[in-house]
Amino acid sequence: MIDLNALNPQQRAAVEKTEGPLLVLAGAGSGKTRVLTYRVAWLMEKGVQPWHILAITFTNKAAREMLERVQALVGEAAEDAWVSTFHSCCARILRRDIEKLGYKRQFAIYDEDDRMQVIKSVAKAMNLSDKEYPPKQIRAVISDAKNRMLTPTEWLKESGGDFRSRKLYEAYRQYEAVLKGNNALDFDDLLIKTLELLLDHPPVLEYYRDKFRYILVDEYQDTNAAQYALVRLLAGERHNLCVVGDDDQSIYGWRGADVRNILEFEKDFPECETIKLEQNYRSTGNILDAANQVIAHNAGRKEKVLWTEAETGERIALFHALDERDEANFIAAMAGKLIRSGERPGDVAVLYRTNAQSRVLEEAFVRGGTLYRVYGGQRFYERREVKDLVAYLRVLVNPDDDVSARRIINAPKRGIGEATIDKLDAYARENDMPLMSAVLDYENTDLSARPKKLLGAFAGLMIDLTELMYELKPSALLEEVIERTGYVKALEEDKNEENQSRIENIHELQGAVTEFEQANPDGSLQDFLENVALISDLDALNESGGAVTLMTLHSAKGLEFNDVFLAGMEEGVFPLTRAVFDENLLEEERRLAYVGITRAKRRLFLSHARTRALYNARSANEISRFVTEIPTRLIVEGAARMQPRRVPAPTVGRGGYGGGRVNAGIRGAAGYDPAGAGRTTTGSAELDAKLGIAGVRKGFGADVRYSRTIALFKPGDRVRHRVFGPGEVVEVIGAGAEQRVRIRFVNGSERTFSASAAPIVKVEG
Repeated sequence: MIDLNALNPQQRAAVEKTEGPLLVLAGAGSGKTRVLTYRVAWLMEKGVQPWHILAITFTNKAAREMLERVQALVGEAAEDAWVSTFHSCCARILRRDIEKLGYKRQFAIYDEDDRMQVIKSVAKAMNLSDKEYPPKQIRAVISDAKNRMLTPTEWLKESGGDFRSRKLYEAYRQYEAVLKGNNALDFDDLLIKTLELLLDHPPVLEYYRDKFRYILVDEYQDTNAAQYALVRLLAGERHNLCVVGDDDQSIYGWRGADVRNILEFEKDFPECETIKLEQNYRSTGNILDAANQVIAHNAGRKEKVLWTEAETGERIALFHALDERDEANFIAAMAGKLIRSGERPGDVAVLYRTNAQSRVLEEAFVRGGTLYRVYGGQRFYERREVKDLVAYLRVLVNPDDDVSARRIINAPKRGIGEATIDKLDAYARENDMPLMSAVLDYENTDLSARPKKLLGAFAGLMIDLTELMYELKPSALLEEVIERTGYVKALEEDKNEENQSRIENIHELQGAVTEFEQANPDGSLQDFLENVALISDLDALNESGGAVTLMTLHSAKGLEFNDVFLAGMEEGVFPLTRAVFDENLLEEERRLAYVGITRAKRRLFLSHARTRALYNARSANEISRFVTEIPTRLIVEGAARMQPRRVPAPTVGRGGYGGGRVNAGIRGAAGYDPAGAGRTTTGSAELDAKLGIAGVRKGFGADVRYSRTIALFKPGDRVRHRVFGPGEVVEVIGAGAEQRVRIRFVNGSERTFSASAAPIVKVEG
């Protein structure tokens, strides 16, 4: 028997309302995952068969957590419910019936890199200039059209049909033709083709409507037009649809999400019931107060006010920096001191509006010796060696996949050059066959003897591996691919310093396949490849807690940290300049600020710079309106700086904003106050007490200004470089921000670096 006493009254009402449409407006940290979990379990408790339940969320990680929680409540029976992402759900539907659309069941799912390869090949075939028709712009047009469910012809009609639009239309049309020929779908296609299947084949639609009698959708505010249509279609006449979300956290309009889907749910289903979850279980009272005050400035929203039974907590700390390096030094220093005072590194996060802001932050963390991880960097499955080996597996499963076939023909290098591959590609097109078929038919091409010999060896390798595919488990097959291609051996023979890391990544890939087999004893190679294709960046987030997290505000949604730094709180940075002139964009930027504020559980730090170098230009920006929208009673400020006596021009090179800046002293309580009168400015000891952090004030004010003028290194220092490993400083040239160091590494090599910019840390002992 499921005990609902663990839920608050609103949560319980949302769980017990099982029939008909239900809108759950779940504020940040209000326990929506608990509601979804208990709701699935409660349906089963009331006699609903698990296979009649579909629960949709936006990341594989969230889906796994939800399923695990349901299993904890009702046992193994939960495994028969469909708990997945939109894309995983659609892939599963398509594997069963995609042949009705003219595809084979073993279709490939192309990631962003694969899509770009196709787009570039199409643009090249059309003789489109990269400057006039950038591949990324073509990709954006195609993705936007698919998100709005527009075919190439429909998109052309909507765009007006001018010369440029006709070129983009043709690129879109050819892109679709290439994917179809490769028996491949991109991510957008997973949704579009599922809709096409359901709409064009009524028996299939009726099957899934009968199967999914109860549908739950998480993060409904993030759904796009295709996802909205899919949910409405599957809900059918039963209307047993429960959507959970928060319009105040709709921040993905730039990728097609439409906040109107949640705002107008009650219009779509007039008989629906609406329940608000406003009790927050994450943040302190002051943080929630600040979030409520900021988001209240948006007009297009459903009214709700977060509240908590938790303590009021510390006020929000606001830091005024001279420039972006001053800001970065403060953040790195404060983060380091939080950790030394007992905070887990993984409970500290630095959030910023754009990826470009991370560079100076990284440099400051390196200088401070605090471990950090930039979230949103290159994903594991996007690394060259991993993509190469996965491409071998993809071609074995789907020989029509020309993108993967072209990738592996000469990986590792086997003497087959680009000219040979181009001729082979032309032969394949002339004979209307996949590239891999052209490889197997190499003897009938007009290639010379040597390329034919090399292609013959490659063809024989692929034939042997294809036979093994039917005999071996995925892990054993991958081992054979690595051995027979000589991939690791080639890396070992090439003494490039990065190759050891590549070999380690290959071992990690082997571990991933083994782990998949253990979790899915009956899983096939195709199942593994589908799992790889559907993994998002968030799914790979390392939760070991060993490093401070640096990430964009968009990436932080759904996460929480004890201590959060919001950097770059300036007009033109956050909100972005273009949003200032567009009310809809400005409201989305404000929702993004709300998301950032509500990531913090215990402490929130805001910082802005008087001048900032960004995108190779320096500008002076006013403090962000999102800061001034927070009442002064909620903010405590550190001792602010006077204006610098001079601001030098930006210097060219890795260091960005040049050295030589002269700082004036600290003014104390009467100091510079760009946020307006009335804010509290406090001294060092008082600030420590108000923040509840013993001994972390040092670095919040005066001490930071010395970080770029002290001697960073001296001869004899033992150091470690992030890429080249351990070594010893043998020479120091210059001082402060201009200091350069010559290091002799343990392998005997010597290199010279900028001390303030290179990823070097001192090693004690």
